[in-house]
Amino acid sequence: MEFVTLSNGIKMPIIGYGVYQITKECCERCVLDALKAGYRSIDTAQSYFNEEEVGSAIAKSGIPREEIFLTTKVWIEHYGYEGCKASVLESMRKLQTEYIDLMLLHQPFGDYYGAWRALEELYEDGKLRAIGISNFYPDRMIDLASFSRIKPMINQIEVHPYNQQTEAKKWNEKYHLQVEAWAPFGEGREGLFENETLKAIGKKYGKTTAQVMLRWHIQRGIVVIPKSTHSDRMAENFNVFDFVLADEDMNAIAALDRSASVFFSHTDPNMVEWFVKMAEERKQQHDCSKEKKNW
Repeated sequence: MEFVTLSNGIKMPIIGYGVYQITKECCERCVLDALKAGYRSIDTAQSYFNEEEVGSAIAKSGIPREEIFLTTKVWIEHYGYEGCKASVLESMRKLQTEYIDLMLLHQPFGDYYGAWRALEELYEDGKLRAIGISNFYPDRMIDLASFSRIKPMINQIEVHPYNQQTEAKKWNEKYHLQVEAWAPFGEGREGLFENETLKAIGKKYGKTTAQVMLRWHIQRGIVVIPKSTHSDRMAENFNVFDFVLADEDMNAIAALDRSASVFFSHTDPNMVEWFVKMAEERKQQHDCSKEKKNW
């Protein structure tokens, strides 16, 4: 296992297991399989609706809590100081832990400044070992990093061979934020797993295109959190420390960059409106649930 050192001195595994889009029914089993395969970093989020299953798997694994690096994220409807603080404590309850290794603000919308003040306090209280952001483009990252008491330590963003984030990586590194890729495979969109350049490089090393992509990220110093529900692929994705890509191969992959998202743009007004609508709907559902309980 290789590690990166965050700006506050905390060490984080450079490869972890992500549980985005893993159902509640499958999540506990998948996390247990990942831990068995050797992963010691697990990435979840409030908006994935599987924090409880992640917490249950960690508790059942028998692995000491201090050996696992646990990440979760605050969703938009919990932004603002009070809402964020309460949601973090609720995440800790669901995850069955007295501290969280890394807490991120999931999206750059709403009152993320109020939310960030809550994370700063919880960090200083020792409930969070590291704090950071996700999906913050360089302009908003610089804004938050420049006007906060405690700078973010990580920015989790879309990175893969078709969207290499070269410029964003430079800006994050300038402000001492570790870059983490939430889509190291680009979810295989636009034929990424079948890309001929990646296949040729994989054949050279006796590795799959997935392993080549993960190795490429790691050699760029980027943290990766690949996801799979299959134990054999989990093991395959973890097996990327026994080879090194030559400079010519790194350059060949660099040439694949299209400098554009294969998902969506946070600067697209239509997408921003979608996030606003989703946050409002989620808040209404949450308020209705509270009313039913009180009734």
